[in-house]
Amino acid sequence: MHRAIQEFLKDWDFEAAATVRTLEALTDTSLAQRVAPKDRTLGRIAWHLVQTLPEMMGHAGLAVAGPAPDVGPPSSAGGIVEAYRAADAAFRKALSGAWTDAMLADDVNMYGQVWKRGTVLGALMAHQTHHRGQMTVLMRQAGLKPPGIYGPAREDWASMKMEPPAV
Repeated sequence: MHRAIQEFLKDWDFEAAATVRTLEALTDTSLAQRVAPKDRTLGRIAWHLVQTLPEMMGHAGLAVAGPAPDVGPPSSAGGIVEAYRAADAAFRKALSGAWTDAMLADDVNMYGQVWKRGTVLGALMAHQTHHRGQMTVLMRQAGLKPPGIYGPAREDWASMKMEPPAV
């Protein structure tokens, strides 16, 4: 659990930048990629990351400007990137302006459970990381190269004059 807003924002800086790099690697055509007919498309997962910022933080009592849950995704990958950047900026501003470090220990009702606000921030970050991982699989299926996040992507090893790890 995060205990300080600035501590969280330092971690969030890296994670949000990684999400932007992932979203920027999408193409308009790739947005339709899905694993199976009943699963979310790559575009819908990307859009879910945008919508989660106002939705999840709203449950925790922090008003964040962004698309409502019933608003469908833009038809372009660029539109999703722009919407994520705007929601991220609104989230950072709202968080820094409304919550204090002491408030991170406060209980809030989250989806029928009681969480600490600091736990909400950690869950938000883990949620984004989880869906970003799903996106990289769909990106590969769509013929795209996902960005290296916590290490190099397969294609990045050659630029480092190294062999990729054995599969």
